[in-house]
Amino acid sequence: MPIVKPFIAGRRFTGTAGAGTGTGATFAIAATTFTDDTGAAATAFPASFSYYNLYINAVIQTADTSTVTTTAITIPGGDVLDPATPIVIEFVVT
Repeated sequence: MPIVKPFIAGRRFTGTAGAGTGTGATFAIAATTFTDDTGAAATAFPASFSYYNLYINAVIQTADTSTVTTTAITIPGGDVLDPATPIVIEFVVT
């Protein structure tokens, strides 16, 4: 019997903390402020994904650090980050 590998794809989005708005628990960064893997401006985050990884300043974050929708990622307390801090979100789509 042949082995069938599942389809897995990654979608990465890059931005900075300075693109966010709000303070404290409401600090959010809009999907439209990110660029995708091709360097093009993002229009939305994936609507369906298995999981996502959030990297703040190249350090992977725990699951309780953020919530994500198709339009934005919310990072409670993210407003205290330096505006130039890089933010990378990697969605794993199966």
